[in-house]
Amino acid sequence: MSNAQPFYDAGEATWPAARRFDLGPWTLRDGQGGGKRVSAATARASVTEDDIPQAETAMREMGQRPLFMLREGDDAVDALLAARGYETLDPTTILNMPLRNLTDVPIPPVTAFCIWEPLAIMTEVWAAGGIGPARLAVMDRAATKTGLLARWNEKPAGVAFAGVHGDICMVHAVEVLPHQQRQGVATWIMRAAAHWGQAQGASQLSVLCVEANARAQALYAKLGFAPVGRYHYRQSTE
Repeated sequence: MSNAQPFYDAGEATWPAARRFDLGPWTLRDGQGGGKRVSAATARASVTEDDIPQAETAMREMGQRPLFMLREGDDAVDALLAARGYETLDPTTILNMPLRNLTDVPIPPVTAFCIWEPLAIMTEVWAAGGIGPARLAVMDRAATKTGLLARWNEKPAGVAFAGVHGDICMVHAVEVLPHQQRQGVATWIMRAAAHWGQAQGASQLSVLCVEANARAQALYAKLGFAPVGRYHYRQSTE
């Protein structure tokens, strides 16, 4: 088992598919439009080339384009999909840090709030970043969760979503409005998530960051996050 497995599990628990089921050596997910993470198939056992059409057919029957998530240890499956012409998408790093490292500073008054269910302004900020109703439905399915609303310059500035699984608090869907960027808003969001996660009994704070997002990677590195795992997707070119 990969050392990253607890983080894969936390990612799935805090950003859950509408339906998840096993078929042969695969775990399949019905995402209902909620994005790649909740729609991708993953291997749960040894896979041969003859097993791939089974997963492809099941995904098509759900109205989804065949899509696979490749985690650490999935090199053989990755090679099989590459040989079938599947393209690589969104190499992603799982970043983690001790949660206590971001709870050393209290949140200033009216800077960040933990709120669930989301306020209208929160859904508007998410929508501006391309996070619409299908992804809000993903958030709603998580068990232990909160929304995070940041204010700056006396106006709404950014939002995020956080969930806890085991001792891991994982943050998703961070969005900062363009005119409020580069003012420390994202840092206050992460600090607020750390304080909330600590109250839920978590000891670690994690995020999933696409490797091509250099700005976000730089921010998380500055805060003290370090890589603990990786994954990418392979998608059919059909």
